[in-house]
Amino acid sequence: MEMPKASDADKEHFRAVVPETPEVVIKPMFGNLGAFVHGNMFAGLFGPTIGVKLSDTDKATLESTERTVPFGPAERPMGGYTGLPEIWNGEGDGDEARARAWVEKAFEHVAGLPPKVAKAPKSPKAPKK
Repeated sequence: MEMPKASDADKEHFRAVVPETPEVVIKPMFGNLGAFVHGNMFAGLFGPTIGVKLSDTDKATLESTERTVPFGPAERPMGGYTGLPEIWNGEGDGDEARARAWVEKAFEHVAGLPPKVAKAPKSPKAPKK
């Protein structure tokens, strides 16, 4: 499975469309980035593609009105996430505002979900005899 790395320009664009609020945490993920609220990822970057986790209604609207793409590896896209149109990564009029609006919808949707509970650390393995 190929893992494309996001360029510095891709990462800058991602950060530009993610809401700037104290609840948002952006973390590196496999050479890409993820944006989290309360421990749940609401947007991610996979190569140049921004993926968002939307409500069922918003997901259906976005996918029926825009040229969305799968989000994640082609062999195994991430379920529940929709890749924003790749043309929105350019410098076109309104592209960044459109991407920002959908990322904001994803933030609002995921912020309303229960916080992710941290997993308990694994207990150390018993020494072999």
